[in-house]
Order: sequence, then structure tokens, then C-alpha cells
Amino acid sequence: MPMLLDPATKYLPYPAVPFSPDYARRWPTQRTTSSPIWLSTDLRDGNQALVNPMSNATKLELFRELIKIGFKEIEVAYPSASEQEFQFVRSIIENGEVPDNVSLQVISPARPDLIARSIESLAGSRHAIIHLYNAVSPVFREVVFRNTKEQTIDLTLNAVLLVKKLTEEETARSGTRFTLNYCLETFSQTEPEFAVELGNRVLEEWGKASPTDKMIFNLAATVECAPSNHYADMVEYFSTHIKQRDSVIISVHPHNDRGTAVAAAELGLLAGGDRIEGCLLGNGERTGNVDLITLALNMYSQGISPGLDFSHLSDTVALVCRCNDMQIPVRYPYAGQLVFSAFAGTHQDAIKKGLDMQAKRWSEIDRTGQGIKYWAMPYIPLDPKDLGYGYENLIRVSSQSGKAGTAYVIKQNMQLDIPRRMQVSFYKVVQDESERTGKEMTVASITSAFKQTYFLDSKPLGRLFLHSYRLFPLSPSTREPSSPMSDYSDDEPQSLIRFEGEMTVDGEKRTIRGDGHGPVLAALDALRADLALELNIGESAGQTINADSPAYAKAVTFLEMYLPGTSPSKSGAGSVWGVGISYDVTASKCRAVISATNKLLGDRSLPRARKIFSPRPTASNVDSDSWLQGIKLRAGRIPSRSDQDVHEGDTTNWATTA
Repeated sequence: MPMLLDPATKYLPYPAVPFSPDYARRWPTQRTTSSPIWLSTDLRDGNQALVNPMSNATKLELFRELIKIGFKEIEVAYPSASEQEFQFVRSIIENGEVPDNVSLQVISPARPDLIARSIESLAGSRHAIIHLYNAVSPVFREVVFRNTKEQTIDLTLNAVLLVKKLTEEETARSGTRFTLNYCLETFSQTEPEFAVELGNRVLEEWGKASPTDKMIFNLAATVECAPSNHYADMVEYFSTHIKQRDSVIISVHPHNDRGTAVAAAELGLLAGGDRIEGCLLGNGERTGNVDLITLALNMYSQGISPGLDFSHLSDTVALVCRCNDMQIPVRYPYAGQLVFSAFAGTHQDAIKKGLDMQAKRWSEIDRTGQGIKYWAMPYIPLDPKDLGYGYENLIRVSSQSGKAGTAYVIKQNMQLDIPRRMQVSFYKVVQDESERTGKEMTVASITSAFKQTYFLDSKPLGRLFLHSYRLFPLSPSTREPSSPMSDYSDDEPQSLIRFEGEMTVDGEKRTIRGDGHGPVLAALDALRADLALELNIGESAGQTINADSPAYAKAVTFLEMYLPGTSPSKSGAGSVWGVGISYDVTASKCRAVISATNKLLGDRSLPRARKIFSPRPTASNVDSDSWLQGIKLRAGRIPSRSDQDVHEGDTTNWATTA
């Protein structure tokens, strides 16, 4: 049967709430400023909706988790439904599982035999809540029970009187203190005037409600059959017309048939609600109850403490899913695996900039002791770390991502702050690989691609590999080298030096030599002289990683290079970069030169070595990171952008990034 062209011939719109013509609704101007009373009904409403209900052992495990989270009111069972349910209530009371500040609630229909069994189950508990319910809407009165309004009122009041009598007797026997929670089942489909009339009659019959011993009215949206604003209207109407308002707790119980249970609950609180009933992750009949996790964290993200602790949310979610034999979508609010993940390039760029800016702002607050470390992040309304997550999942890289996402992964896992134009260049590598495989690029695969692209390994990855090097000062007049330099510093870029590098070239070891003002130009001259490679330098940048631990600090050099007759692209797309990392600044620059040269080399043939390299048994011929061992060095630094690393026409700037 197809959908109707005119559904008005079959479905009626929701009726208006009968406010007086001059009445001004209060809830639209209200603002939530404190948390409500929370009632978890996971062990009842949630359990009754399961294909295979929980065993008592499983219920106990979930009950303990609810206690750990911080719930003070928990609906634990329908004791009159089965012996198993009854015994669960008895077991947690008799085994001391219920803290003194936690109230147990059980549910009972308005039937004398079932009411008695429910009250019996609670004997000996410190504080118990009897959830008494009956459906009162027209469709139930007329179709299911075939009762008039008067008969519905009589049935309800008789049940209330019995609850009053039996709870007073049980209090005398065991000392258990009881609270009545009367639920107007199907409230959302009940005439507001009748709901108020029935509520006032129940309040009068109970006769014990006071500001210090309040009675609860459960306004159940058993079926969510209207917009959330309509539910708010109904709650406000009831709240403003019920007698003894200061002696009443209004409990909202939304279901999710229209997909707006969270909105209905939030508006219901603005309309006068004091208490929320629901389940973790919204488990429940049909489309479920309202999700208490989403509600609580919505408040938390606005600076309101919900009084519930979800510091280890992933563990809580895993437990709830296991106990209920359920799964949640990866995009489920707060609890889903991908809710804090961005794949789109524009989103990733904004998040990366937000994290960088926030880190600087928070650092300044730490330094000055002034200001508040408030969370202000594009696309991420709540700090994942507050829920026990890290930032490693914030940015996920696919073929639809951008340079910022890839750069973020490298920074998080290798501490490398890639220059912006280099980000464009490297992302093309990542994008090509993602398109080739048709899959997301993981942190491991991106890191591996970075190391392979820029030949970052202790063993040869490319055709060229620099084992070690030595620098010799040259006489300006004779250009003859003297003893190896033991104190070369980038503070003296004008000095003419000779670079002697011990390398593997296409699997064979050889020594290359070249002269220049500074190690980079000298290394380039060596590549030209020995390998016939003419190379030019483009953009460059430097960085220190582990700067806070001098013993482990390393210098990083990012170097763009290009062939004569070409020029670097303005955007960075297609540019060739090299990366060098070392405990020594000069070594990092030399390694960056070789890294970029490997990329530019391609499959071109290289001239044969002028002579075979043989290691010299000298103390100065050691690995490039340790060749200065035993020699007292002058303290050097990574130069700033204002320093010049070259001389006579070379315009390379070496930036320093903390």
C-alpha cells in the first residue's frame, strides 16, 4: 500500500494545549542552569525491550555501573512480573549492594495483588519508590479498558489508597521509607485538563505530600506523538495547574518515536520538569527511551555539571552494549566511534588550527596565571579527553581529506610541524595511496609513507645514503683544508668550508667532497662535483623536537629543492622536499639535502666513483651524530629566520620552530 497523497484523511494532528488566550508560555524564555534528578530505568524499561532479557547476574553488573556513574535513583525491576525479578530486588537489598544514598524504584500496575508483591520486594531498603501506573488516555480508556473518566479515577484512587496502607505497614515493620511515583501512562495522548484533574485527586488521596517529603508525578510520553514543543506545553500546563506544587516532583519520561526524545526532555525541564527518567544509550521499547548519556553531556558541554560521571565513556558504552546485546551507530552522539572524527579537509584544517591556537592560549594562561582555559574548538563541542578519549581520533585521513589532516597526524605522532607548502606536497602522496587502496589511511600507514617518502631510516632507503661527514675550514686564499672543524656553528655562515661525506651510492660506498659557504652549499657542491647533480634550493625551515628535554632534543630540517630550469610551485603541489633529523643541527641539514636529492634523482645514471671509499682509522671519522665525541664544543643554536646560512648569493633562510 503506497503512502497517501493526503494523509489528513487518515491521521489527526495533535490538539492544542488549552492555555487561556492571554497566557504567556514560560518555557521558551527559560534556561537550564542545574542538573535534574536522574532516574535510570535501564534495568526495567530497558530490560523489558530486549529480545533476550538480562539475567540477574547481568543486571547486577549493570546496576553496579549505574551506581559508579552516580545515579541516586534506579528503577530495578517489575517484581510482580516474575520470581526472577522479585529475587533480584531482594538480592541487592540483602547483599548490601545498595548504598545508603541510593533509592530503589520498582514498577507496579494499579492492581491490588501486584501492588502487594511489589511493596514486599522492597522490605528492608532504606528508601524505596513505588512506581504506580495506569494508562489514562482516551484510546486506552475507551478501547483497551472500556472505562469512563470516572471509572478511571476510581481505579486509580483505590490503588493509591492500597499503596498508602501497605507502605505504612511495611515502614512500621522494617523502617523502609516510601515515596509514591504516580505515572499517568500515555500522558502525551491524554487531555491536559483530565490529567490535571486526576493528578489533583491522587495528590489529595495520598495526603502525605509535603515540601520535605514530595510525591512524584511521572508525565510519560509513552508514545511520542507530537513535536517536542507540544510536550513542553503539556508539562507546563500540568506544572502550573497541579496543586501543592512545592510538594510535587514532576518527572518527565519521553520516548523517541519521533526521534526527538532528547529535545522533548530538555524542553520538558524548561517547562517545569524536575526529574528525568530514561536509559543509557536510549534503550527501550520501539524506538527507545530518552538517552541519559546524551542529555547529561549536552548539559556538561554548556558548563552545567550533570552529577553523572562519564569519564570513561567508552568502557560504559561497551558494558551497556554487552548487557543489552546491542550495538550503536558509529555516529551516535558522544558515544559513537566516529563522533569526534573529521575526514573532510576543510574540517580538518579548522580543527588543526583550533588545536594550535588553543594550545598557545592555554600556555599563556599557565604562564600568567590569568584567564580561563575554556574549550573553543571548531566542529568539536566537547573536549574528548573529558570522556576518556584522546585526540588521535580527531582527524582521520582518506582520499577526501586534505593537507591539514595529514599534517596533524604527522605532528601528533612524529612531533614534526610540516611547512604549509610541504603539507600540500606530502598530502598528494597520501591521497594517491588512499585512492589506490580505496581505504582510509591509518596513522601507521601515514607515518610509514612519510618515512619512505623522505628516506627517514637508519638504513639506506634510496639510492643515496649519508653515513657520516666531516667539515674542514678552508683558507680563503689557498682554499686548502686544515684540521676537521670541532666547533662549527651556524652563527658563522660566512665561513668557507669543505664537506667530505662518506656515502652509499647505488649500493657502493664512496666519498664525495665539495666546498661552499656553510655545510648546505658545500654538500650541494659535493653532489655536483662527484655525482654531476646540479640542484637548487627553494624554501626551508627548521624545528626542534623534545626541546624541553635537552638530552633528547633533536634538530629537524625541512628543505625544498629543484632542478635547474624549473621552479618550485607556488602552492607546493609537486614540489620536492627533503627531511633531516639529528641531534646535531648541521647533520640534520646535510641529511635533508640527501633526502631531497633522492627524490630528484629518479633513475638517472650517476658517474663512477673517483676512488673507492675506505674507512680511515681516525678518531674524527665516526657517525655524523657522534663525530664530535670527546671534543669540547661551543654551544650552538638553531638559527632564526633573520640568520643567513649561506654567503654570496644564496638566500636560504633557516627557520626555528619551537
